[in-house]
Amino acid sequence: MLYRTLAILALFAASAASAHPQIELKGVSGPLADNIELYLDRLPAKNNLGSRRFQTKVIEDVKQAARAVGYYRINIEPSLVGKDNKQKLRLTITPGEAVRLKSVKVEILGEAATDPEFTKLVKQIGPKVNHRVHHGRYEEIKNQLNSLALRRGYFQARFVKQELSVAPRLLQGFIHIQFDSGPRYHFGEVSFEGSQIREERLRSMLPFKPGDYYQSSQLGELNQDLAETNWFRSIDVTVDDPENVEQQLAVKVKVEPQIRNIVETGLGYSTDLGPRIKLNWNKPWLNDRGHSLSSKMALSGPEQTVEAGYKWPKKNVTEDFYKLNFGIKNKDLEDTRSQEYNTALERHWLLEDAWYRTASLRWLYEDYVQGTDSGSANLIMPGISFSRSWDSGGSMPSKASRYLIGTEVSDPAWGSDSSFVRLRSRVGWIGSFSDDQRYLLRVDAGAVLMEAITELPPSLRFFAGGDNSIRGYSYESIAPVDAEGSLLGARYLATAAVEYQHRVSGNWWAAAFFDAGSAWNDKADIYRGVGLGVRWASPVGPIRIDLAWGLDVPSNQALQLHFSLGPEL
Repeated sequence: MLYRTLAILALFAASAASAHPQIELKGVSGPLADNIELYLDRLPAKNNLGSRRFQTKVIEDVKQAARAVGYYRINIEPSLVGKDNKQKLRLTITPGEAVRLKSVKVEILGEAATDPEFTKLVKQIGPKVNHRVHHGRYEEIKNQLNSLALRRGYFQARFVKQELSVAPRLLQGFIHIQFDSGPRYHFGEVSFEGSQIREERLRSMLPFKPGDYYQSSQLGELNQDLAETNWFRSIDVTVDDPENVEQQLAVKVKVEPQIRNIVETGLGYSTDLGPRIKLNWNKPWLNDRGHSLSSKMALSGPEQTVEAGYKWPKKNVTEDFYKLNFGIKNKDLEDTRSQEYNTALERHWLLEDAWYRTASLRWLYEDYVQGTDSGSANLIMPGISFSRSWDSGGSMPSKASRYLIGTEVSDPAWGSDSSFVRLRSRVGWIGSFSDDQRYLLRVDAGAVLMEAITELPPSLRFFAGGDNSIRGYSYESIAPVDAEGSLLGARYLATAAVEYQHRVSGNWWAAAFFDAGSAWNDKADIYRGVGLGVRWASPVGPIRIDLAWGLDVPSNQALQLHFSLGPEL
Protein backbone atom coordinates (compact mmCIF):
# COMPACT_ATOMS: atom_id res chain seq x y z
CA MET A 1 0.00 0.00 0.00
CA LEU A 2 1.23 3.53 -0.82
CA TYR A 3 0.68 6.37 1.70
CA ARG A 4 0.66 10.05 0.81
CA THR A 5 1.63 13.04 2.96
CA LEU A 6 -0.03 13.22 6.36
CA ALA A 7 -1.31 16.38 8.04
CA ILE A 8 0.75 16.01 11.20
CA LEU A 9 2.19 17.59 14.30
CA ALA A 10 5.59 15.97 13.78
CA LEU A 11 7.28 19.29 13.12
CA PHE A 12 7.23 19.65 16.89
CA ALA A 13 8.16 16.07 17.72
CA ALA A 14 11.49 17.06 19.24
CA SER A 15 9.76 18.94 22.06
CA ALA A 16 8.32 16.84 24.85
CA ALA A 17 4.63 17.16 25.73
CA SER A 18 2.89 16.19 28.92
CA ALA A 19 1.38 12.69 28.70
CA HIS A 20 -2.39 12.20 28.81
CA PRO A 21 -3.36 11.63 32.48
CA GLN A 22 -5.39 8.47 31.64
CA ILE A 23 -2.97 6.87 29.16
CA GLU A 24 0.34 5.14 29.86
CA LEU A 25 2.90 4.42 27.13
CA LYS A 26 5.19 1.41 27.31
CA GLY A 27 7.91 0.38 24.88
CA VAL A 28 8.66 3.77 23.28
CA SER A 29 10.92 6.71 24.11
CA GLY A 30 12.55 9.75 22.53
CA PRO A 31 10.99 11.62 19.58
CA LEU A 32 8.50 8.83 18.87
CA ALA A 33 7.11 8.96 22.41
CA ASP A 34 7.09 12.77 22.33
CA ASN A 35 5.02 12.85 19.15
CA ILE A 36 2.57 10.24 20.39
CA GLU A 37 2.06 12.29 23.55
CA LEU A 38 1.43 15.41 21.45
CA TYR A 39 -1.38 13.58 19.63
CA LEU A 40 -2.90 12.03 22.76
CA ASP A 41 -2.76 15.31 24.67
CA ARG A 42 -5.46 16.63 22.35
CA LEU A 43 -7.96 14.11 23.73
CA PRO A 44 -10.37 15.15 26.52
CA ALA A 45 -8.96 14.73 30.04
CA LYS A 46 -11.77 12.34 31.11
CA ASN A 47 -12.79 9.36 28.96
CA ASN A 48 -14.46 5.95 29.17
CA LEU A 49 -11.27 3.89 29.01
CA GLY A 50 -13.11 0.60 28.49
CA SER A 51 -15.02 1.90 25.46
CA ARG A 52 -14.03 0.12 22.25
CA ARG A 53 -14.75 3.32 20.34
CA PHE A 54 -12.37 5.29 22.56
CA GLN A 55 -9.63 2.66 22.34
CA THR A 56 -9.98 2.54 18.53
CA LYS A 57 -9.62 6.33 18.43
CA VAL A 58 -6.51 6.19 20.63
CA ILE A 59 -4.89 3.46 18.54
CA GLU A 60 -5.55 5.38 15.32
CA ASP A 61 -4.01 8.54 16.83
CA VAL A 62 -0.94 6.61 17.92
CA LYS A 63 -0.53 5.15 14.43
CA GLN A 64 -0.87 8.61 12.88
CA ALA A 65 1.73 10.01 15.29
CA ALA A 66 4.11 7.13 14.56
CA ARG A 67 3.77 7.43 10.80
CA ALA A 68 4.51 11.13 11.06
CA VAL A 69 8.02 10.32 12.33
CA GLY A 70 8.63 7.30 10.09
CA TYR A 71 7.21 4.24 11.92
CA TYR A 72 4.65 2.52 9.66
CA ARG A 73 4.87 -1.01 11.13
CA ILE A 74 3.90 -0.14 14.66
CA ASN A 75 2.03 -2.69 16.80
CA ILE A 76 -0.18 -1.53 19.70
CA GLU A 77 -1.62 -3.69 22.48
CA PRO A 78 -4.13 -1.86 24.76
CA SER A 79 -4.88 -3.02 28.31
CA LEU A 80 -6.55 -1.55 31.39
CA VAL A 81 -4.44 -1.29 34.54
CA GLY A 82 -5.23 -0.02 38.05
CA LYS A 83 -8.62 0.23 39.77
CA ASP A 84 -11.47 2.69 40.05
CA ASN A 85 -10.47 6.35 39.66
CA LYS A 86 -6.78 5.39 39.27
CA GLN A 87 -7.43 3.20 36.25
CA LYS A 88 -5.33 3.85 33.13
CA LEU A 89 -5.21 2.62 29.57
CA ARG A 90 -1.78 1.10 29.02
CA LEU A 91 -0.51 1.00 25.44
CA THR A 92 2.26 -1.56 24.94
CA ILE A 93 3.92 -0.48 21.72
CA THR A 94 6.34 -2.27 19.42
CA PRO A 95 7.52 0.40 16.96
CA GLY A 96 9.02 -1.91 14.38
CA GLU A 97 11.70 -0.80 11.96
CA ALA A 98 11.56 2.80 10.73
CA VAL A 99 10.93 3.69 7.09
CA ARG A 100 13.97 5.37 5.53
CA LEU A 101 14.30 7.56 2.48
CA LYS A 102 15.30 5.66 -0.64
CA SER A 103 15.19 8.65 -2.99
CA VAL A 104 15.31 12.42 -2.39
CA LYS A 105 14.97 15.02 -5.12
CA VAL A 106 14.72 18.71 -4.25
CA GLU A 107 14.92 20.68 -7.49
CA ILE A 108 15.10 24.46 -7.66
CA LEU A 109 13.84 25.89 -10.93
CA GLY A 110 13.67 29.45 -12.23
CA GLU A 111 16.19 32.19 -11.42
CA ALA A 112 16.78 30.77 -7.93
CA ALA A 113 18.48 27.74 -9.49
CA THR A 114 21.73 29.71 -9.44
CA ASP A 115 21.06 31.51 -6.14
CA PRO A 116 23.64 30.25 -3.58
CA GLU A 117 21.24 30.87 -0.68
CA PHE A 118 18.86 28.22 -2.00
CA THR A 119 21.70 25.77 -2.53
CA LYS A 120 22.84 26.42 1.03
CA LEU A 121 19.33 25.97 2.46
CA VAL A 122 18.75 22.63 0.73
CA LYS A 123 22.18 21.41 1.82
CA GLN A 124 21.68 22.43 5.46
CA ILE A 125 18.12 21.32 6.26
CA GLY A 126 17.03 19.29 3.22
CA PRO A 127 16.21 15.58 3.77
CA LYS A 128 18.91 13.06 2.83
CA VAL A 129 18.88 9.51 1.51
CA ASN A 130 18.72 6.93 4.32
CA HIS A 131 17.31 9.47 6.78
CA ARG A 132 14.23 8.31 8.66
CA VAL A 133 11.02 9.55 7.05
CA HIS A 134 9.82 12.57 8.99
CA HIS A 135 6.75 14.43 7.77
CA GLY A 136 7.50 17.48 9.90
CA ARG A 137 10.95 17.96 8.37
CA TYR A 138 9.45 17.49 4.92
CA GLU A 139 6.97 20.30 5.67
CA GLU A 140 9.77 22.40 7.15
CA ILE A 141 11.91 22.36 3.98
CA LYS A 142 8.86 23.46 1.98
CA ASN A 143 8.09 26.27 4.41
CA GLN A 144 11.71 27.39 4.39
CA LEU A 145 11.80 27.46 0.58
CA ASN A 146 8.69 29.67 0.52
CA SER A 147 10.06 31.94 3.23
CA LEU A 148 13.44 32.34 1.55
CA ALA A 149 11.75 33.14 -1.76
CA LEU A 150 9.75 35.97 -0.18
CA ARG A 151 12.82 37.37 1.61
CA ARG A 152 14.87 37.40 -1.59
CA GLY A 153 12.27 38.77 -3.99
CA TYR A 154 10.91 35.71 -5.81
CA PHE A 155 7.29 36.76 -5.51
CA GLN A 156 5.96 34.40 -8.19
CA ALA A 157 7.44 31.28 -6.60
CA ARG A 158 5.34 28.09 -6.54
CA PHE A 159 5.66 24.34 -6.11
CA VAL A 160 5.47 22.43 -9.37
CA LYS A 161 5.63 19.14 -7.44
CA GLN A 162 5.56 18.34 -3.73
CA GLU A 163 5.33 14.67 -2.96
CA LEU A 164 6.24 12.40 -0.07
CA SER A 165 5.44 8.75 -0.82
CA VAL A 166 5.94 5.74 1.43
CA ALA A 167 6.07 2.01 0.67
CA PRO A 168 5.71 0.47 4.17
CA ARG A 169 6.33 -3.12 3.09
CA LEU A 170 9.66 -2.11 1.56
CA LEU A 171 10.44 0.28 4.44
CA GLN A 172 11.20 2.91 1.80
CA GLY A 173 10.21 6.55 1.40
CA PHE A 174 10.47 8.86 -1.61
CA ILE A 175 10.56 12.67 -1.71
CA HIS A 176 10.26 14.71 -4.86
CA ILE A 177 10.00 18.51 -4.64
CA GLN A 178 10.13 20.87 -7.60
CA PHE A 179 10.15 24.52 -6.60
CA ASP A 180 9.90 27.10 -9.37
CA SER A 181 11.00 30.49 -8.05
CA GLY A 182 10.05 32.42 -11.17
CA PRO A 183 11.85 35.73 -11.81
CA ARG A 184 13.58 37.68 -9.06
CA TYR A 185 12.37 41.22 -8.43
CA HIS A 186 14.66 44.25 -8.22
CA PHE A 187 14.63 47.41 -6.19
CA GLY A 188 13.21 50.37 -8.12
CA GLU A 189 13.47 54.07 -7.40
CA VAL A 190 13.53 55.31 -3.79
CA SER A 191 11.52 58.34 -2.70
CA PHE A 192 11.58 60.22 0.62
CA GLU A 193 8.70 62.14 2.15
CA GLY A 194 8.54 64.41 5.19
CA SER A 195 12.26 64.72 5.87
CA GLN A 196 13.88 67.89 7.21
CA ILE A 197 17.33 66.55 6.21
CA ARG A 198 18.86 66.91 2.76
CA GLU A 199 17.98 63.98 0.54
CA GLU A 200 21.59 63.21 -0.39
CA ARG A 201 22.30 62.61 3.30
CA LEU A 202 19.49 60.07 3.44
CA ARG A 203 20.51 58.40 0.19
CA SER A 204 23.99 57.82 1.59
CA MET A 205 22.39 55.34 4.01
CA LEU A 206 20.76 53.21 1.32
CA PRO A 207 22.21 49.67 1.50
CA PHE A 208 21.05 49.11 -2.10
CA LYS A 209 20.61 51.04 -5.32
CA PRO A 210 17.89 50.89 -8.00
CA GLY A 211 18.36 47.76 -10.07
CA ASP A 212 19.83 45.66 -7.25
CA TYR A 213 18.11 42.40 -6.40
CA TYR A 214 15.43 42.73 -3.72
CA GLN A 215 16.27 41.56 -0.18
CA SER A 216 13.89 42.21 2.70
CA SER A 217 16.84 42.34 5.13
CA GLN A 218 18.11 45.48 3.39
CA LEU A 219 14.82 47.25 4.05
CA GLY A 220 15.27 46.42 7.74
CA GLU A 221 18.85 47.68 7.59
CA LEU A 222 17.68 50.97 6.07
CA ASN A 223 15.03 51.38 8.75
CA GLN A 224 17.58 50.74 11.50
CA ASP A 225 20.16 53.14 10.05
CA LEU A 226 17.56 55.90 9.78
CA ALA A 227 16.47 55.28 13.37
CA GLU A 228 20.05 55.41 14.68
CA THR A 229 20.53 58.96 13.37
CA ASN A 230 17.86 60.10 15.87
CA TRP A 231 16.69 62.62 13.26
CA PHE A 232 13.14 61.21 13.05
CA ARG A 233 10.39 60.37 15.51
CA SER A 234 8.74 57.90 13.09
CA ILE A 235 9.93 55.96 10.04
CA ASP A 236 7.82 53.96 7.59
CA VAL A 237 9.51 52.05 4.76
CA THR A 238 7.21 50.42 2.19
CA VAL A 239 7.59 48.84 -1.26
CA ASP A 240 5.40 48.57 -4.34
CA ASP A 241 2.96 45.73 -4.90
CA PRO A 242 5.03 42.75 -6.15
CA GLU A 243 2.55 42.21 -9.00
CA ASN A 244 4.58 44.76 -10.96
CA VAL A 245 5.15 43.07 -14.31
CA GLU A 246 8.54 44.72 -14.72
CA GLN A 247 9.79 43.16 -11.46
CA GLN A 248 10.76 46.62 -10.18
CA LEU A 249 9.77 47.50 -6.62
CA ALA A 250 9.65 51.22 -5.87
CA VAL A 251 10.60 52.02 -2.26
CA LYS A 252 8.81 54.77 -0.34
CA VAL A 253 10.28 56.18 2.88
CA LYS A 254 7.97 58.36 4.94
CA VAL A 255 9.41 60.06 8.05
CA GLU A 256 8.45 62.61 10.68
CA PRO A 257 11.13 64.95 12.11
CA GLN A 258 12.32 64.40 15.64
CA ILE A 259 11.62 67.26 18.06
CA ARG A 260 14.49 69.76 18.11
CA ASN A 261 15.19 69.63 21.84
CA ILE A 262 15.25 66.56 24.07
CA VAL A 263 15.84 67.06 27.79
CA GLU A 264 16.34 64.15 30.16
CA THR A 265 16.85 64.23 33.92
CA GLY A 266 17.48 61.47 36.36
CA LEU A 267 18.67 60.39 39.77
CA GLY A 268 21.07 57.50 40.22
CA TYR A 269 23.22 55.75 42.73
CA SER A 270 26.36 53.60 42.62
CA THR A 271 28.66 52.44 45.36
CA ASP A 272 31.58 53.97 43.46
CA LEU A 273 30.28 57.55 43.39
CA GLY A 274 27.22 57.51 45.65
CA PRO A 275 24.03 59.47 44.76
CA ARG A 276 24.16 61.22 41.40
CA ILE A 277 22.04 63.74 39.51
CA LYS A 278 22.03 63.69 35.71
CA LEU A 279 20.84 66.24 33.17
CA ASN A 280 21.07 65.63 29.41
CA TRP A 281 20.13 68.15 26.74
CA ASN A 282 20.29 66.98 23.13
CA LYS A 283 19.49 68.62 19.83
CA PRO A 284 19.19 65.67 17.39
CA TRP A 285 19.38 67.94 14.35
CA LEU A 286 20.53 71.52 13.98
CA ASN A 287 20.25 71.98 10.22
CA ASP A 288 19.39 70.16 6.99
CA ARG A 289 22.92 68.67 6.88
CA GLY A 290 22.14 66.59 9.96
CA HIS A 291 24.54 68.21 12.41
CA SER A 292 23.66 67.55 16.06
CA LEU A 293 24.54 68.75 19.54
CA SER A 294 24.62 66.74 22.75
CA SER A 295 25.39 67.87 26.29
CA LYS A 296 25.24 66.25 29.68
CA MET A 297 25.92 67.06 33.30
CA ALA A 298 26.49 64.56 36.11
CA LEU A 299 26.85 65.66 39.72
CA SER A 300 27.91 63.45 42.61
CA GLY A 301 29.86 64.03 45.80
CA PRO A 302 33.28 62.86 44.51
CA GLU A 303 32.88 63.93 40.84
CA GLN A 304 31.15 66.69 38.89
CA THR A 305 31.29 66.67 35.09
CA VAL A 306 29.92 68.82 32.28
CA GLU A 307 30.35 67.61 28.69
CA ALA A 308 29.23 68.79 25.26
CA GLY A 309 29.68 67.32 21.79
CA TYR A 310 29.05 68.69 18.31
CA LYS A 311 28.73 66.05 15.56
CA TRP A 312 28.70 66.53 11.83
CA PRO A 313 28.44 63.60 9.43
CA LYS A 314 30.37 63.08 6.25
CA LYS A 315 28.83 61.72 3.08
CA ASN A 316 28.16 58.30 4.61
CA VAL A 317 26.17 59.47 7.61
CA THR A 318 26.19 56.41 9.89
CA GLU A 319 29.72 55.21 9.16
CA ASP A 320 31.82 58.35 8.80
CA PHE A 321 31.58 61.52 10.90
CA TYR A 322 33.48 64.15 12.88
CA LYS A 323 32.83 65.07 16.49
CA LEU A 324 34.11 67.99 18.60
CA ASN A 325 33.97 67.33 22.37
CA PHE A 326 34.47 69.64 25.31
CA GLY A 327 34.42 68.66 28.98
CA ILE A 328 35.10 69.93 32.49
CA LYS A 329 35.56 67.56 35.43
CA ASN A 330 36.17 68.19 39.11
CA LYS A 331 37.25 65.23 41.24
CA ASP A 332 37.74 64.85 44.99
CA LEU A 333 38.18 61.16 45.77
CA GLU A 334 40.52 59.25 48.08
CA ASP A 335 43.87 61.09 47.75
CA THR A 336 43.01 62.81 44.44
CA ARG A 337 42.01 66.46 43.95
CA SER A 338 41.88 67.59 40.35
CA GLN A 339 40.21 69.90 37.84
CA GLU A 340 40.29 68.76 34.20
CA TYR A 341 39.57 70.68 31.00
CA ASN A 342 39.34 68.54 27.86
CA THR A 343 38.86 69.47 24.21
CA ALA A 344 39.01 66.77 21.53
CA LEU A 345 38.43 66.56 17.79
CA GLU A 346 37.52 63.04 16.66
CA ARG A 347 37.07 61.34 13.30
CA HIS A 348 35.01 58.13 13.30
CA TRP A 349 34.91 55.40 10.66
CA LEU A 350 33.03 52.10 10.53
CA LEU A 351 35.36 49.60 8.86
CA GLU A 352 34.25 46.71 6.66
CA ASP A 353 34.86 44.12 9.38
CA ALA A 354 32.46 45.94 11.80
CA TRP A 355 35.27 47.60 13.78
CA TYR A 356 35.00 51.30 14.62
CA ARG A 357 38.18 53.30 14.15
CA THR A 358 38.48 56.65 15.92
CA ALA A 359 41.34 59.07 15.32
CA SER A 360 41.52 61.95 17.78
CA LEU A 361 43.48 65.01 18.80
CA ARG A 362 42.94 65.89 22.47
CA TRP A 363 44.06 68.86 24.53
CA LEU A 364 44.05 68.32 28.31
CA TYR A 365 44.77 70.89 30.99
CA GLU A 366 44.69 69.57 34.57
CA ASP A 367 45.44 71.08 37.97
CA TYR A 368 45.90 68.38 40.58
CA VAL A 369 46.97 67.18 43.98
CA GLN A 370 47.70 63.45 44.19
CA GLY A 371 48.72 62.54 47.72
CA THR A 372 51.84 64.59 48.42
CA ASP A 373 52.35 65.24 44.69
CA SER A 374 50.85 68.36 43.10
CA GLY A 375 51.15 70.33 39.90
CA SER A 376 49.53 71.10 36.57
CA ALA A 377 49.74 69.51 33.15
CA ASN A 378 49.22 70.92 29.69
CA LEU A 379 49.09 68.05 27.17
CA ILE A 380 48.34 67.68 23.46
CA MET A 381 47.69 64.04 22.61
CA PRO A 382 46.97 62.58 19.19
CA GLY A 383 45.43 59.13 19.51
CA ILE A 384 43.74 56.25 17.74
CA SER A 385 41.39 53.54 18.98
CA PHE A 386 39.55 50.53 17.60
CA SER A 387 36.36 49.11 19.07
CA ARG A 388 33.75 46.53 18.25
CA SER A 389 30.71 45.32 20.18
CA TRP A 390 27.93 42.84 19.50
CA ASP A 391 25.14 41.19 21.44
CA SER A 392 22.28 38.82 20.75
CA GLY A 393 19.71 41.33 22.03
CA GLY A 394 17.71 41.92 25.17
CA SER A 395 18.51 43.47 28.52
CA MET A 396 20.73 40.51 29.45
CA PRO A 397 21.81 38.93 26.13
CA SER A 398 22.70 35.23 25.95
CA LYS A 399 25.77 36.11 23.91
CA ALA A 400 27.80 39.30 23.67
CA SER A 401 31.31 40.55 23.06
CA ARG A 402 33.13 43.86 23.37
CA TYR A 403 36.62 44.86 22.31
CA LEU A 404 38.39 48.17 22.82
CA ILE A 405 42.04 49.04 22.28
CA GLY A 406 43.49 52.53 22.00
CA THR A 407 46.58 54.64 22.44
CA GLU A 408 47.44 58.31 22.99
CA VAL A 409 50.87 59.92 22.53
CA SER A 410 52.32 63.07 24.05
CA ASP A 411 55.58 64.84 23.21
CA PRO A 412 57.13 68.30 23.84
CA ALA A 413 57.76 68.51 20.08
CA TRP A 414 54.15 69.68 19.59
CA GLY A 415 53.76 71.65 22.82
CA SER A 416 53.05 69.05 25.52
CA ASP A 417 54.63 69.29 28.96
CA SER A 418 55.84 65.69 28.94
CA SER A 419 56.58 62.74 26.69
CA PHE A 420 54.75 59.41 27.01
CA VAL A 421 52.71 56.73 25.25
CA ARG A 422 49.51 55.57 26.98
CA LEU A 423 47.93 52.24 26.00
CA ARG A 424 44.46 51.10 27.06
CA SER A 425 42.42 47.98 26.30
CA ARG A 426 39.26 46.32 27.54
CA VAL A 427 37.70 43.08 26.28
CA GLY A 428 34.73 41.07 27.50
CA TRP A 429 32.55 38.13 26.56
CA ILE A 430 29.16 36.85 27.63
CA GLY A 431 28.03 33.32 26.82
CA SER A 432 25.39 30.78 27.86
CA PHE A 433 25.47 27.13 28.84
CA SER A 434 21.67 27.02 28.58
CA ASP A 435 18.65 29.36 28.76
CA ASP A 436 19.13 29.53 32.54
CA GLN A 437 22.92 29.68 32.79
CA ARG A 438 25.22 32.52 31.69
CA TYR A 439 28.88 33.31 32.13
CA LEU A 440 30.86 36.53 31.87
CA LEU A 441 34.58 37.06 31.31
CA ARG A 442 36.22 40.50 31.40
CA VAL A 443 39.83 41.65 31.08
CA ASP A 444 41.02 45.25 31.54
CA ALA A 445 44.60 46.41 30.95
CA GLY A 446 46.63 49.59 30.51
CA ALA A 447 50.21 50.88 30.47
CA VAL A 448 52.00 54.24 30.39
CA LEU A 449 55.44 54.27 28.82
CA MET A 450 57.42 57.15 30.38
CA GLU A 451 60.22 57.88 32.82
CA ALA A 452 58.39 59.00 35.98
CA ILE A 453 54.71 58.56 36.91
CA THR A 454 54.80 61.85 38.87
CA GLU A 455 55.01 63.74 35.57
CA LEU A 456 51.55 62.46 34.65
CA PRO A 457 48.27 64.03 35.88
CA PRO A 458 45.97 61.71 37.93
CA SER A 459 43.39 61.31 35.14
CA LEU A 460 46.02 59.45 33.06
CA ARG A 461 47.36 57.27 35.88
CA PHE A 462 45.81 53.92 36.69
CA PHE A 463 43.82 52.88 39.77
CA ALA A 464 41.93 49.62 40.42
CA GLY A 465 39.00 48.61 42.60
CA GLY A 466 35.25 49.19 42.42
CA ASP A 467 32.09 47.98 40.72
CA ASN A 468 33.63 47.44 37.27
CA SER A 469 37.14 46.59 38.38
CA ILE A 470 38.04 44.38 41.37
CA ARG A 471 34.98 43.93 43.59
CA GLY A 472 35.62 43.64 47.30
CA TYR A 473 37.63 46.89 47.26
CA SER A 474 36.42 50.49 47.22
CA TYR A 475 36.51 52.59 44.06
CA GLU A 476 40.05 53.37 42.83
CA SER A 477 41.59 52.31 46.14
CA ILE A 478 44.26 50.02 44.63
CA ALA A 479 47.47 51.73 43.48
CA PRO A 480 51.03 52.26 44.69
CA VAL A 481 51.40 54.66 47.64
CA ASP A 482 53.97 57.33 48.48
CA ALA A 483 56.14 57.56 51.61
CA GLU A 484 53.19 58.85 53.66
CA GLY A 485 50.84 56.10 52.54
CA SER A 486 48.81 58.26 50.13
CA LEU A 487 47.74 56.77 46.80
CA LEU A 488 50.17 57.67 44.04
CA GLY A 489 48.63 56.09 40.95
CA ALA A 490 50.17 53.51 38.65
CA ARG A 491 51.88 53.08 35.30
CA TYR A 492 50.37 49.64 34.72
CA LEU A 493 46.92 48.09 35.15
CA ALA A 494 45.63 44.54 34.72
CA THR A 495 42.34 43.17 36.09
CA ALA A 496 40.14 40.19 35.22
CA ALA A 497 36.69 39.01 36.22
CA VAL A 498 35.00 35.60 35.93
CA GLU A 499 31.29 35.37 36.72
CA TYR A 500 28.66 32.63 36.64
CA GLN A 501 24.95 33.46 36.64
CA HIS A 502 21.93 31.19 37.16
CA ARG A 503 18.32 32.18 36.55
CA VAL A 504 16.29 31.99 39.75
CA SER A 505 12.94 33.06 38.31
CA GLY A 506 11.88 35.12 35.29
CA ASN A 507 14.23 38.10 34.99
CA TRP A 508 15.99 37.43 38.30
CA TRP A 509 19.41 35.82 38.39
CA ALA A 510 21.90 34.81 41.08
CA ALA A 511 25.61 35.33 40.45
CA ALA A 512 28.93 34.13 41.83
CA PHE A 513 32.20 35.80 40.81
CA PHE A 514 35.95 35.98 41.24
CA ASP A 515 37.95 39.13 40.40
CA ALA A 516 41.71 39.62 40.48
CA GLY A 517 44.32 42.13 39.36
CA SER A 518 46.42 45.11 40.34
CA ALA A 519 47.63 48.61 39.49
CA TRP A 520 51.41 48.92 39.95
CA ASN A 521 54.66 50.64 38.96
CA ASP A 522 57.50 48.17 39.56
CA LYS A 523 56.05 44.96 41.00
CA ALA A 524 52.45 43.81 40.86
CA ASP A 525 50.82 42.77 44.13
CA ILE A 526 47.73 40.79 43.10
CA TYR A 527 44.45 41.67 44.81
CA ARG A 528 41.61 39.12 44.78
CA GLY A 529 37.91 39.45 45.42
CA VAL A 530 35.08 36.89 45.58
CA GLY A 531 31.37 37.28 46.14
CA LEU A 532 27.74 36.63 45.40
CA GLY A 533 25.26 38.87 43.65
CA VAL A 534 21.76 39.41 42.32
CA ARG A 535 20.91 40.46 38.75
CA TRP A 536 17.62 41.90 37.52
CA ALA A 537 17.00 42.31 33.81
CA SER A 538 15.07 45.57 34.19
CA PRO A 539 13.48 47.47 31.28
CA VAL A 540 16.29 50.05 31.48
CA GLY A 541 19.14 47.54 31.60
CA PRO A 542 20.70 45.07 34.04
CA ILE A 543 20.70 46.11 37.69
CA ARG A 544 23.49 44.44 39.66
CA ILE A 545 23.87 44.15 43.45
CA ASP A 546 27.00 42.38 44.70
CA LEU A 547 28.28 41.46 48.12
CA ALA A 548 32.04 41.03 47.69
CA TRP A 549 34.86 40.02 49.98
CA GLY A 550 38.37 41.36 49.39
CA LEU A 551 40.82 38.58 50.14
CA ASP A 552 43.90 40.80 50.40
CA VAL A 553 42.90 43.59 52.79
CA PRO A 554 42.32 43.67 56.58
CA SER A 555 39.14 41.84 57.53
CA ASN A 556 37.45 45.01 58.84
CA GLN A 557 37.70 46.52 55.30
CA ALA A 558 37.10 43.35 53.29
CA LEU A 559 33.30 43.33 52.94
CA GLN A 560 31.98 45.65 50.20
CA LEU A 561 28.49 46.19 48.81
CA HIS A 562 28.47 47.07 45.10
CA PHE A 563 25.47 48.44 43.20
CA SER A 564 25.45 49.34 39.50
CA LEU A 565 23.09 49.84 36.56
CA GLY A 566 23.97 49.49 32.89
CA PRO A 567 25.68 47.17 30.39
CA GLU A 568 27.65 44.31 31.88
CA LEU A 569 30.62 44.64 29.50
